Amino acid sequence: MKVAVFSTKPYDQSYFEKYSSNYDCSFSYFDTQLNQDTASLTAGFEAVCVFVNDKIDENTINVLSTNEVELIALRCAGYNNVDLEAAKSKNIKVVRVPAYSPAAIAEHSLALILTLNRKTHKAYNRIREGNFSLNNLIGFNLYGKTVGVIGTGQIGSTFCKIIKGFGCKVIAFDIHQSEALAQLGIEYQTLEEVFKKADIISLHCPLTPDTKHIINKQSLALMKDGVMIINTSRGALINTADVIEGLTNQKIGYLGIDVYEQEENLFFKDLSEMIIQDDFILRLNSFPNVLITSHQAYFTKEAMDEITLTTLENIKAFSEHRELKNEI
Repeated sequence: MKVAVFSTKPYDQSYFEKYSSNYDCSFSYFDTQLNQDTASLTAGFEAVCVFVNDKIDENTINVLSTNEVELIALRCAGYNNVDLEAAKSKNIKVVRVPAYSPAAIAEHSLALILTLNRKTHKAYNRIREGNFSLNNLIGFNLYGKTVGVIGTGQIGSTFCKIIKGFGCKVIAFDIHQSEALAQLGIEYQTLEEVFKKADIISLHCPLTPDTKHIINKQSLALMKDGVMIINTSRGALINTADVIEGLTNQKIGYLGIDVYEQEENLFFKDLSEMIIQDDFILRLNSFPNVLITSHQAYFTKEAMDEITLTTLENIKAFSEHRELKNEI
């Protein structure tokens, strides 16, 4: 089976090459994103393998169908970048990696919290320049703080357990409540109550029409002054303009994001010698209380192994006409 792998970075290719010898597939790697302008590259392939910032909309799918592509294999959990109805209408199957390493993303969320709070990134840079001053490096104890978790799937649940270990009071919102978490002392409350009560809010919900811009001017107005907001889920959960206003008027005390609504034009690229044209990201970078990482929360050895193997198994199942257990 011939598979075109898009948005390929050197580490993606190395992991595929590590395991692909055990699978009867031929892989061709493209560093470009898959979209309607690059979809012509899929001619002669039976399947495409894509990532979070590939744009598989109706126009892209029409080209895939014309080129007789039969499978879209996502090497991620989220699928908001795929027009599922268009794929179904063209009889193109879509599979994903529903879970790979919840601990990786949950731990990165904690890393953002601790770094923002204790300013270890700033201390590191100071010390390297011979500045041993503690001025403006003061943080706060996590112990006893109220942490609001929005979304308690596998990643959110893992994060709840980790942050509870710091002695935090953990409150959560999810349309599907976990009895196991409740037994551990996680308190489910309404979304409004979570916004009002939390000192730290961590987002772990999928991007859907209901959750798009869940952090906005109205929800920010409910929150405590100086709230910390962490997002390692999907960029569009946050209305960036409203968050910039919240940072400017000091409603938001700390912001840690590993995802960004317009990240497809920025993340996973080296733009250090270019003029960045995104005014929002430049504005966010101007705040001393904002920490941005480039969609790396998932990026551990364990997660990459699981992502690659699950993707390969999904493709193999399709090629052997077996049940697609990870079909969307």
